[in-house]
Amino acid sequence: MLVLFDIDGTLLLKAATEHAQAVLEAIEDVWGVSPGGHLPVQAAGRTDTDIAREILLLSGVAASAIDAGLEDFRDAAVRRYVDLVPADLSERLAPHAAGVVAGLASDGGYRLSLVTGNLEPVARLKLKSAGIGRHFELGQGGFGSDSEDRSDLPSIARARAANWNGGEPWPRERTVVVGDTPRDIACARADGVHVVAVTTGPFDASELRDADAVIDGLAGLPRTLSELGLGKSQ
Repeated sequence: MLVLFDIDGTLLLKAATEHAQAVLEAIEDVWGVSPGGHLPVQAAGRTDTDIAREILLLSGVAASAIDAGLEDFRDAAVRRYVDLVPADLSERLAPHAAGVVAGLASDGGYRLSLVTGNLEPVARLKLKSAGIGRHFELGQGGFGSDSEDRSDLPSIARARAANWNGGEPWPRERTVVVGDTPRDIACARADGVHVVAVTTGPFDASELRDADAVIDGLAGLPRTLSELGLGKSQ
């Protein structure tokens, strides 16, 4: 079973502060736009470039100018985050995240990967600082640096998992997204894969009801995977 974890609101809680600052500083670096000290748009479940685009459009920047600067923005956001990321994010791990991730990673029936709107270097730095990065293999996953559209990311992650599956993209029926927002659910549905939602982020169970299952924390994930028929034998 390929388990595709979201990061912010799922594996880590309140770990996006420095990330948001890096995005804002990169926007100013590249386009000279200063949105202020906080993200002026709803960011949950979105890719970094999607967030930047909406901020810039609201600020009157032409779409062509946005497109022309995206590569520079990605580079600038990573540089800024390298300077801002705390040395230790372990206190911002979601409850039971470390144990659940380690347990699944040690079980030969599961492959762990990521589907996150974070740019890949930002995602890797976050998880390294939180102490769980070693469980997510380099060269795997789908990230905001791969596509501005979050719905593209599960299929990208499955394609990269081909080296775990005899050269073929990992099957949809043996893939599950684990996230905390309606956008996580939507991206899973767009690729036809399973999805488990956790209420550790900004959305409650009623807002996440379109998932295959909704749980109140990661402690219940192994059991939920088994109950959905997505256990290690799959």
